[in-house]
Amino acid sequence: MVVQAMQLPVAAGNPSAERTERRVVSSSPVTDVVASVVSLKVPLPKTAKPHPAACDRLSYLRYRSADGPSKSVDADRVLVAQPGIFEGAGAFESVARNTVAAAAAKGRHIEFWALDRRSNCLEDHTGTQAGLAAEDLDVATDYYFHGAALRGRRFGGYADGAATAWLGDVGLAQTLRDEYDVLRREFPDQATRKRKVLCGGHSLGGFITGYFANWDFDGNRATTTDAGFNQCSGYFALDTVIKAGGPNPIRGLDIPEIPAGIAAPLAAATGELTGFFPVLRLPAVINPATTNLLAIAGLAARLRPDGVNDLVSRLPRNANIDATLRVLLAKDPAMAATGSPSVRDLYATNEAVVGALLDDNSQPLGFLQASVGFIDRGPVQDKSFPVPHGVVTATPALEGVFGPDRKAAPSVYGNPKVVYTWADYDEVTSNAYTDPSQEVTSIAQLVRSLSEPPLDFTEWYFPTAITVDLVQGTAPAIAAHHLYRDGVRRNPVLTLQGGGGLGLGASDNPADIPVKLHGYNHIDVLTAAQKQNDGRPEQVSTRLAAFSGR
Repeated sequence: MVVQAMQLPVAAGNPSAERTERRVVSSSPVTDVVASVVSLKVPLPKTAKPHPAACDRLSYLRYRSADGPSKSVDADRVLVAQPGIFEGAGAFESVARNTVAAAAAKGRHIEFWALDRRSNCLEDHTGTQAGLAAEDLDVATDYYFHGAALRGRRFGGYADGAATAWLGDVGLAQTLRDEYDVLRREFPDQATRKRKVLCGGHSLGGFITGYFANWDFDGNRATTTDAGFNQCSGYFALDTVIKAGGPNPIRGLDIPEIPAGIAAPLAAATGELTGFFPVLRLPAVINPATTNLLAIAGLAARLRPDGVNDLVSRLPRNANIDATLRVLLAKDPAMAATGSPSVRDLYATNEAVVGALLDDNSQPLGFLQASVGFIDRGPVQDKSFPVPHGVVTATPALEGVFGPDRKAAPSVYGNPKVVYTWADYDEVTSNAYTDPSQEVTSIAQLVRSLSEPPLDFTEWYFPTAITVDLVQGTAPAIAAHHLYRDGVRRNPVLTLQGGGGLGLGASDNPADIPVKLHGYNHIDVLTAAQKQNDGRPEQVSTRLAAFSGR
C-alpha cells in the first residue's frame, strides 16, 4: 500500500493557519488505529535569530482508535511522548499504534501523541516521501544524491552555519515551553490536562520529562496551575527514567549537580559553545546526512525487502559515508582501519542491510540497538570492532555504551554466490548469538517506521543546547524555572526498561519500581511487534494501556 497524506478540512491548504491536521494512511498491520499529523502555529520568541517560517510551528503525530471519539478532549486518556536524542516523532509509530489498540481491546479509547522537536522543521523529506509514493528508490536517491528535481524543488543540502544559528537558543527551556504550548493549545482547560494527560518519553525524553515535571512556567511559586506536575496525571519512561538531570550511559556513574557558585560562568561558556555548534553532529556516524541515510535504507527495504544492494550500490563515495560504514559495520579493527574488505563488496538484501545497521548483534552503539532477528544464508564470525564482546562482559559499566549482546558479522565479501539475507524476529532459531526469546521487533515493521511516517524516525538537527542544559540545572536561566524538586514524586510513574537497554539509573520517584523486559534493547521499547514469540501481546504497549486506565 502506498502511503498518502490527506489534508483534513481543518485549515486545509493554509500554511498560516493556527491548526492543521493531515490524516495519514499507512500500511501498518494495526488497522484499527487512525494516525494524523497535527501542526500548530506557535511562533518562536521575537528575540529568536532568523529562521524559516516553518519553524514557527510545532508538530506531533496523533494516534487514536478508529472506533473512538474524533476529539481529543473526549478521549479517556492521552499519552504525550518526548523523543530521545536524534529521534523524531515517527520513532513511536509501533508503540503508539499498539498501545491505542491494546486499550481499545479493553474498552477504553485513548490517544498517543508523539511530539516532534521544533528543529525538525529544517528537514527535507521530499525525496523519501516521493520515493515511497512512486514505489521507486531512485526517486529518493536521485533527489538527495544527484540533484534531481521533484515538484520543482531540488535538495539544497544539509543546513549549517547561519541556517542553524537560531538553534543555539533552542535548549531545554524552549523545548519544555513547546510541550507546554502544545498541551495548552489542545487542552485549554488546565483541569482537563491534569486529568487526561500522561507525560513521558524515550531515552533523553525521560530526562526532559523530569524537568517538565519540576518546571514552573511563569517562574512564580505562588501560582501552581502552570507547574509541570499539574499538566500531567502521571509519567511513563521507555528505557529511561523520569528525572531532572542528564543521562549517562556509563552504569554506576552519577553526574553531580554543578555548584551554584560556578553555574553562571559555566552557563555563559557553554552558551558560547552552543553558539558555535548549535547542532550536535560528528564528521561521521552521527550527522544530518547519516540520519537521513537510515530513512533511505528503510525505504529500500520497505520497497524491496529481498532486493540485493539497492541502497549500497547508490551510495555516494565520500569521507562521511565511507567512515560511517566502517565504524558501524567493520568486523574487526583491521577492516575499520583499512577499509578492506569493503562493506560495499558485501552481497546482502535490503532488509539485511537495515538489520546490520540496527540489530543488537551487529550495531555497536547501545542507544541504536534493537532486537530484530539475525543475519541468514551465509557464514558469520565474531565482530570485534569497536570493542570485543569479552571486554564488554568483563566491564559491566560498558554495557550501556555498547550493549550486552555478542556481536556477529558476515565473513564472506565479494562473492555474488553468497547473498546474506535476514531472518525476522519470529523466524530466528537458536544459535551462538541469540534465540527467539531475545528477538522482539519485526524487521518488516521497523523499515516501515523508518520510511513511512511523514514526521520521520531519525532526527537530522538535534540542538546541542538541550544536552548542555540538561546537566546545568543550577544555571541561572534554568534555576529561575526549575523551582520544584518533587514534581516527579507528585504523580505515579511507570518505568519500562529493556533488559539489554541503557540502564540509566533510578527516577526521582522513590515509589517507582522499574519493569525489566527480557529481550528488549533500547529501541525495542518503541518498535516491538504486537505479538511476541512467546505468544503474549507486546509488553510495553500492554502495560502502557493498563497504566492509562488506572
